[in-house]
Amino acid sequence: MKQSLFAAGLFAVANGLICPVHADLKDDLKKIVLPPGFQIEIFADDVPNARGLARGENGTVFVGTRTKGDVYALVDEDGDYRADKRHTIFAEGELPDGSEILQPTGVAFRDGSLYVGAISHILRWDNIEKNLSKPGAPVIVTSAYPDKQHHGWKYIAFGPDGKLYVPVGAWCNVCDDPDEVFASITRINADGSGREVVAKGVRNTVGFDWHPETKELWFTDNGRDGMGDDMPADELGRVEKAGQHFGFPYIHQGDTPDPQFGAGHSPGEFTKPAINLGPHVAAVGMKFYTGAMFPAEYKGQILIAEHGSWNRSKKLGYRITMVTLKGSEAETYTTFAEGWLQDGKFWGRPVDLLLLPDGSMLVSDDVANAVYRISYKP
Repeated sequence: MKQSLFAAGLFAVANGLICPVHADLKDDLKKIVLPPGFQIEIFADDVPNARGLARGENGTVFVGTRTKGDVYALVDEDGDYRADKRHTIFAEGELPDGSEILQPTGVAFRDGSLYVGAISHILRWDNIEKNLSKPGAPVIVTSAYPDKQHHGWKYIAFGPDGKLYVPVGAWCNVCDDPDEVFASITRINADGSGREVVAKGVRNTVGFDWHPETKELWFTDNGRDGMGDDMPADELGRVEKAGQHFGFPYIHQGDTPDPQFGAGHSPGEFTKPAINLGPHVAAVGMKFYTGAMFPAEYKGQILIAEHGSWNRSKKLGYRITMVTLKGSEAETYTTFAEGWLQDGKFWGRPVDLLLLPDGSMLVSDDVANAVYRISYKP
């Protein structure tokens, strides 16, 4: 049995060492189409259900997961941009106090500590990079978020204001819940206190970032299902001031009333998207490109991971797209990298993006169970 697994290229993780598990992943990566000068390589290929990404001060790449329910730490010991070790920081289950932790998808790093966003909890591991092999039990920052699992998985990140931003998706496909915490983006202090709603009417964002100059919050938002293949579009939103309402569940894609909840509402009541994306592409992770490796025309532009449609009759997404800005206004929406979808079948699904200090970019993939690195060399 061991011999057949070895021949197939399927290996386990032994003593924290990462071994290849996808014999054909390198071949699959050859299918990815990028602009001239760009290349994509494997950073780690044994990261089950890799989703959220964050980087520690010492270079550790933390990875949150959803269906697997673990949190991983990837270490590139020799600086060759290939992870050498994988540590399990947390396995989905119960905390010592009996609290159940589900879908620890979101990861963020600040002041030596790893923060993890699960369905209802925010957890924290202090001094984590010195304790990767024995991280111990986390501090419970807060357990006050709703426990509904539908759209309950989270992307989390610290903003320029030092606060932790935590979204709460709608617990349904489309519904009108009087609790303003649903379909929102919230922020809290690093100790879990002071929760406030920053943006309303956001059905389900699983990715956001701040404009490098204006410091405004931009976010992806997944449109509702059940209105056909081409309606509504996913959205890229821009928060100019706290408390703006982006339309859900009343108005979709900035101009289309919901057939159930749209009566009595007009598009003018709500903040329109900065730009509409593809319908049902499942736009998730996004980053402003602020590095120095990519060509100058990429500086300050937005790269978006599109996880891909799940119930559209003709699949769409499964790619990385780019929204270009003129000043603070979104102008164009184009494809940057594609090839995870081949002849209507997908072999991978991009989820989150993370910029490295050298200007290259990591991409997580929860189907290929991998993290890739995209770099540029003229």
